[in-house]
Amino acid sequence: MTSEQVTVYLGLGSNVGNRQSSLDKAIDLLSQRVRLGKVSSIYDTEPVGNTDQPRFLNLVCRVTTRLAPEELLTLAKGIESKLGRARGTSDSPRPIDIDILFYGDRIVETEELVIPHPRLIHRAFVLVPLAEIAPDLVHPENGKTVKELLKDITETQGVFKWETS
Repeated sequence: MTSEQVTVYLGLGSNVGNRQSSLDKAIDLLSQRVRLGKVSSIYDTEPVGNTDQPRFLNLVCRVTTRLAPEELLTLAKGIESKLGRARGTSDSPRPIDIDILFYGDRIVETEELVIPHPRLIHRAFVLVPLAEIAPDLVHPENGKTVKELLKDITETQGVFKWETS
């Protein structure tokens, strides 16, 4: 636990089973342990890396917490496990994935955890929803805003706002 509240951005994704239900359940479970702030729209996105799998639903949310980064990681992994994610390769289909994108303006590099998320600057499926709720958030390593990072990405095809029926 840290003594002060820290603003954290989390990326959530699901591509197995009822994707929207998995996102809803994950948000509900998170909100029991952290203060939920703004939540982006849900986006329907192409898989990255291993492209031979179903499309994802992705969103980004802002939370505030007193949990230390490692405690937050433990919480995220616990929720993933509770919602049926088996530990395996990072590019495999999964009912839920929760990534810590930013933890205040802290830079964390341990064997278990790297914050800011090392691949977020290349991922439209993270930057599009993040730009929706925090366009002026500054990346602590490169000094660019989320809006600028999104402009730097040449490939944003395959990221569509999800319309619930």
